[in-house]
Amino acid sequence: MREIVVSGLIFVGLVAASLGSLVLYSKLPPQHRQDDTQSVVRAIANIFVVMTSLVLGLMLNSSKGTFEAVDHNVHTISTDIILLDRWLRLYGPDADEARQRLLAYTEQTASRMRNSTPLVVDRTRESLIDAVGHGLRAMKPADAEHVARWSDAIQQFHKIVELHWILVEQSEGMLPWPIISLMVAWLLLIFASFGYRAPRNAVVVASFIMSAALIAGAIYLIIDMNVPFRGPIQVSPAPVAAGDRGNAALKLRRRVPVALACAGRVCCNEHPHMSGIDPCRLCP
Repeated sequence: MREIVVSGLIFVGLVAASLGSLVLYSKLPPQHRQDDTQSVVRAIANIFVVMTSLVLGLMLNSSKGTFEAVDHNVHTISTDIILLDRWLRLYGPDADEARQRLLAYTEQTASRMRNSTPLVVDRTRESLIDAVGHGLRAMKPADAEHVARWSDAIQQFHKIVELHWILVEQSEGMLPWPIISLMVAWLLLIFASFGYRAPRNAVVVASFIMSAALIAGAIYLIIDMNVPFRGPIQVSPAPVAAGDRGNAALKLRRRVPVALACAGRVCCNEHPHMSGIDPCRLCP
């Protein structure tokens, strides 16, 4: 919403500056309408045209870099969540509580992204990620194999926590508003110089309005890209949703425990086929 308001104000300001200069020119004293005055005005405007172009390019590059960094971190944390779930699944039933907390954290994160909500400091998500850590630290590995898997899970969890807070810091963008305000002031001066001594006709007025709309639209997209979880240009929640689907086995196991009969003997079907194990293993 803030991006729309800012771009709308920029559009109105640029149109007002150009048309105001166009209307006021005829009311200026004769000495202010000389060719020498026009030359000086044009020269000053050209200086700010170059500076505005450079600042716009830097802003676009900064917003693009922020968007790509957040997108990369979202893919990375999704991969880490899948890997952590894999280590916990291999650890055994003792890790189910930690897996459930991880599943809840993944669902909460995916839901916020689907609703275009920035991943700001959130007590719910923070408590869920802390609960995963408490569950991991409460485990008591019984042998060397479980110790190795527990160690891998702890390392993976630390990566997830680090990326969690990185995404929190990156979710609100990094463009400095004073620079945006200064660039808008330059644009107002440039558009005012365009209206100075411009002919009064519909083509000129339409050109001013279209130019102002296109520039305001470009600034809107730059600001919107700098806030990766809102607006038409935002990071896709698909990677996090994929991590959520990766925990589908735990959902099924938690909700639908089933006993199957196989070869005349009872099998425990707790959906191990989701992890590539024969679903019809014999119970002891």
